[in-house]
Amino acid sequence: MNRSALKKYAPQARLDFIEAVTLRTRRLGLDPAMSVSVEQTGDVLLIGGQPFPASVAKQRSELARRIQQQGFNAVIEALAYTWFNRLVAIRFMELKGYLSHGYRVLSHPQGQQPEILDHVQHLDLPGLDKAEVIRLKTAGNQDEALYREILLAQCHELHRNMPFLFEALDDATELLLPDNLLRTDSPIAHLISEIEEADWQEVEVIGWLYQFYISDKKDEVMGKVVKSEDIPAATQLFTPNWIVQYLVQNSLGRLWLMANPGSSLKDKMPYYIEPAEQTPEVQAQLDTLIKVRVNECGGTLNPESLSVLDPACGSGHILVEAYNLLRAIYEERGYRLRDIPRLVLQKNLFGLDIDDRAAQLAGFALLMKAREDDRRLFDDADNPPHLNVMAIKESYGLPDEEMAQVIINAALQIEGGEAFHAGQLFGGGQLETQHSSGLTVLDLRQLIKLFEHGKTFGSLISVPDGLKAKLGKIVELLANVRGQGDELSRSYASQVLEQFAWPASLLALQYDAVVANPPYMGSKGMNPVLKEFAKKNFSDSKADLFAMFIERGFVWCKSTGFNSMVTMQSWMFLSSFERLRFNILKGKAISSFVHVGYNSFPELNSKIALACAFVIGAEHFPGWRVVFSGLNDCEQSTDKGGRFLARHPEDSFVKAQDSFESISGLPISYWLPDSVLESFRNNRLVSDVSVARIGMATGNNAEYVRFWHEVSISCIGFELDRDEAAKSGLKWFPYAKGGGLRRWYGNCDSIVNWQSDGYLLQTKKHPSGDRVWGHNFNLNEIFKPALCWTVVTSSVPSFRYHGAGYIFDAAAGLLQEKDGEDIYSIAALLNSTSSARIVDAINPTLNLHPGYLGALPYAHVFDSSYVRELISIHKDDWDSSESSWDFSINDLVGLSAGEHSRLSDAWSLEESGSKSRHDRVMQLEGENNKFFNSVLGFDGCDLSVPVEPTIFLKNKNLATSELLSYSIGCMMGRYSLDEPGLIYARSGNIGFDTSRYTKFPADADGIIPITDESWFVDDAAERVREFVTVVWGADTLVENMEWLVDSLGRKAGESADEAIRRYLSISFYRDHLQTYKKRPIYWLFSSGKQKAFECLVYLHRYNEGTLSRMRMEYVVPLQSRMQARIDKLNDDINSATSSAQQKALQKRKDKLTKQLEELRRFDETLRPYADQRITLDLDDGVKVNYGKFGDLLADVKAITGGKED
Repeated sequence: MNRSALKKYAPQARLDFIEAVTLRTRRLGLDPAMSVSVEQTGDVLLIGGQPFPASVAKQRSELARRIQQQGFNAVIEALAYTWFNRLVAIRFMELKGYLSHGYRVLSHPQGQQPEILDHVQHLDLPGLDKAEVIRLKTAGNQDEALYREILLAQCHELHRNMPFLFEALDDATELLLPDNLLRTDSPIAHLISEIEEADWQEVEVIGWLYQFYISDKKDEVMGKVVKSEDIPAATQLFTPNWIVQYLVQNSLGRLWLMANPGSSLKDKMPYYIEPAEQTPEVQAQLDTLIKVRVNECGGTLNPESLSVLDPACGSGHILVEAYNLLRAIYEERGYRLRDIPRLVLQKNLFGLDIDDRAAQLAGFALLMKAREDDRRLFDDADNPPHLNVMAIKESYGLPDEEMAQVIINAALQIEGGEAFHAGQLFGGGQLETQHSSGLTVLDLRQLIKLFEHGKTFGSLISVPDGLKAKLGKIVELLANVRGQGDELSRSYASQVLEQFAWPASLLALQYDAVVANPPYMGSKGMNPVLKEFAKKNFSDSKADLFAMFIERGFVWCKSTGFNSMVTMQSWMFLSSFERLRFNILKGKAISSFVHVGYNSFPELNSKIALACAFVIGAEHFPGWRVVFSGLNDCEQSTDKGGRFLARHPEDSFVKAQDSFESISGLPISYWLPDSVLESFRNNRLVSDVSVARIGMATGNNAEYVRFWHEVSISCIGFELDRDEAAKSGLKWFPYAKGGGLRRWYGNCDSIVNWQSDGYLLQTKKHPSGDRVWGHNFNLNEIFKPALCWTVVTSSVPSFRYHGAGYIFDAAAGLLQEKDGEDIYSIAALLNSTSSARIVDAINPTLNLHPGYLGALPYAHVFDSSYVRELISIHKDDWDSSESSWDFSINDLVGLSAGEHSRLSDAWSLEESGSKSRHDRVMQLEGENNKFFNSVLGFDGCDLSVPVEPTIFLKNKNLATSELLSYSIGCMMGRYSLDEPGLIYARSGNIGFDTSRYTKFPADADGIIPITDESWFVDDAAERVREFVTVVWGADTLVENMEWLVDSLGRKAGESADEAIRRYLSISFYRDHLQTYKKRPIYWLFSSGKQKAFECLVYLHRYNEGTLSRMRMEYVVPLQSRMQARIDKLNDDINSATSSAQQKALQKRKDKLTKQLEELRRFDETLRPYADQRITLDLDDGVKVNYGKFGDLLADVKAITGGKED
């Protein structure tokens, strides 16, 4: 089957059918947006001046009523899919040869007009006027009208066996059969041409077409609160066939094998899992239970007694697979093949869905499977095949009291033998009248109102016990009235019977197997009505619709039955499903479990839909053992069905069901070794030795949080306790926010406004005014040493030590020791591969909340000095970067031997030191992992967890770019070669002390030009040369500059000066933005694309006179210099002795001319900004301040347009 073709065709088909039905609706004057005259004259109905038969009036009125009740768009959508479904069904049947007359209705074997048009004289279809057909055929120009009559007659004939899909004669829907069906661009033509005939061989094509048909609608509603009418689109998902086979074979098939141990059926079930071997005691209990089921049938399990329910049947994929297995069961018992289909449809298979169109296709798919086995299935007009597949309807808005009264009165009249007329109803209030069956009006009203929100609650509707006991009598009464009442009572009885009584009967039954791919919808997507229903009726599973279906599934199960479903894997682990897990682990028996994980639904091409499939018995047995198949560790692109069939030993796990009780929260972590599960029982937990908490949520990080380098260093308080911080008068304090993967120490780059003990944060109200915006202040824990981690991460969990002085963000979390436990010992455990493996087992999600940490088994490290060493190494590594507020000096500069030394020698030392640190971390972490593997039960296990250190080996390119960044910092006065550490990072150039920069003087104004040639003596490239000379000496300058540019990546033929200027112009600012996380401290003012003038301005030295100085010292003089250079080039061009020389000079002149034009425009923009004498409040942060200069600055959008953390 070419699914790509189906995927391309079906969404467009939906649009095409909607358009075609809409056009037909407008032609009939039914579009409320149009005003069309309607007038009946004799046998003619004139609509907008166009003639139609008068018989159309009744059908048109019915459509008008539906449009008024349901809305135009809803009716159009419904009728579009109705005709899509019908034509798809006819297409399937014509290609399979299932139509009674044997002709193709939509196509022709030779690609001509529909074959049936060649045989009109032989047709005998319901409602088809042969004389009219001959007249239209012989007219020669009435093929469209003829074809319309034939197609409608074909639908009428199919109604007999498929009333759920094809309506009766003169139904209103036939009015909206699209026009122009024989055109080459008609919906029928596209259906024929875009799907190859070979793709119609299996009935599975119906399900795929439906899935793709609704895909656009699904995309529209996903991620939103879903309206009731959109729930089908939001929740439908086509189940891969291998999963369907697994579900059916291990529920229905397993029951059959348990009752018939000698059956050969197992050989026909490739996805069947052999059950785990049980203890003799458990096996005896299981055997007793099966005997109960077998004895219900008189000593041997009768195939006709088997029952399978799919409560969310969609297009019938699961029911079709169940049909295949049931057929094999019947055949094994010796039934004739031609007798089997009707038995299976009538006695064994039951399906429900809230989506009418899906239920239609499910019923059709089952009939097609049955037709394969019984070619006479549709031949008996008096005995059409019976189906138990139904769409759940909604009774909201129906006159339930009137309907019930009409029906009961009709039943009473029929029982008394009197003629009944609905008008009699209103003569004498018979609300409490009781029928001889004991039924009253109230009983029928209760049934009708049960489905008030049928399209929202669907199969989750529970039939009250009192009503359940009366359903048989209700069905009988309704059938009698439908057959013998007057027109109104027959209509009401038929509606209540088909839409409410029959579905209620299915909901009230119990089944041998409940098999489903239930809808997936978290509580955030539920509308208020559904959310309240979930809260009231499914308190243990209300977090998601699929979980509610799991819970409801056990109600449908017989005591010997199986609840077999494929769902999202989240219920295996998340705390919101803990009660559901408890109920299953304590009250049921998991027969088999397949953890599909990634690539569960390949058509979605999504990592998000991580699924599990399971079969769970309704009864619990102490000591029960479960077979698990773990496919989640395979490559994401793996064919999971093929992998499952291969039965790799490493994918199979057998666990005692009660073993999961040893883990807090009862996660179904089947892959953990028994020795690890034992460690949960025998060891203390992390929660016994520490307290983990969610950190503070400011409610508005854009207002309260900055990177430390954005504000004046004099306003930040480091290493203070809470009392000292409150008294300091300082505004900003270190703030742990999580960050990327890094163990032991690091990610220390944020600060938070906690001025006056966080008064503003603790008092400022949310915009709604009903609460304080911030929360989780942890007042007794802040400023104390703690471990933190990144709460939301897709990588291995990593934990970092923070000493005194920190506040912790909600994205980081904080963990502090208690009862005198060693915080370093706890850090050792949490950063071990054993811990990572267990965390993944009990919480394989992106969110690592404190409760999961507390659930980990704990083992104490008696000598934690190696942990202190690891923290020290990682702190030194962190502090070697400018990102750290404890940065001291660039490594290469610190390793310089002074005059006459070489950069290459400094690099060799740095490279060697980096490797030594890396290797030492590898050694210490390896020993740490080995210890915890041993004490927590992982000895001998392949943990499949990365153990690479989170400090990285330095590379030459990065080291060189860091050196250049440091040199810029020394030029700006941020750093100095005279003394280590941060020298100036205050505000407004206030307090800048030039005496601290004697070896390498800082720039006088904090403005460093970046130019492609030497226009200024203090431009960045010139000062880099000066910097290298001061650090390593003049004797080795050339050699060092060559090493420098080679390390950066020099282009062929480039001089050292050209390479440095190119890096500074093109790459430096990009690297700077990355280092400072798009909150730069050196701001790049740029004239534009031609780079006529660019300069860096140090944020902390900027003042209201900076722009004026930039203009007068650089921009204005540069214009004069450029003009003089252009004049000189003109003279040189005129005196050039060769055309090549002249061409080169002209090229240089053209470039300078463009640059000068750009520079003049820049000057015109710069002048008014300089006149404004703009001041900055560094507390506002770079994002706000950077935006004050319009287009003068580079990368404005990247810096000011990003979302705050």
